Amino acid sequence: MSGKLLVAGVGNIFLGDDGFGVEVARRLAAESWPPGVEVADFGIRGVHLAYQLLEGYDLLVLVDALSQGEEPGTVFLLEPDVDSEPGREVPITDAHGLDPESVLAIVRTLGGKIGRVLVVGCEPAELVERIGLSAVVERAVEEAIRMVRDIIRNWSSGEPGLEAESRREGTRKTEARTR
Repeated sequence: MSGKLLVAGVGNIFLGDDGFGVEVARRLAAESWPPGVEVADFGIRGVHLAYQLLEGYDLLVLVDALSQGEEPGTVFLLEPDVDSEPGREVPITDAHGLDPESVLAIVRTLGGKIGRVLVVGCEPAELVERIGLSAVVERAVEEAIRMVRDIIRNWSSGEPGLEAESRREGTRKTEARTR
């Protein structure tokens, strides 16, 4: 497929399991990818991610720890409906504390276009001040890496990609449990 795909690991490594996306991106960045595929650790640099997205990507894969009310360590794929989300102004009072929705709102505010967005998430066990993932979230990293590889492989071959199985609050969701 011609075009661009960005895998963006986000999160704060100083808050335990919030570093999930950063760890997944770190491991994936060491691999070789087809032309047009970029993998990067954005950590807590939300404004940096917003400006990167202004370069135009057909597919954004965000990897993050997200509380969805599931068992800790549950890995899931969400597809937010970014087209129906209302435009909102985002005051940048703390450039290091922007959530993914705020980053996408900044891109829209700056006139950028957002292609398809997928979120590979993991239910955190502990969001506490410390470096390192809990054991259950550490075990989930490999499942998330497999999911991202599948997304990239499908995108590169022109296949529609991983499809989520159910709709919930405007978001499609697929789960994989890791224990």
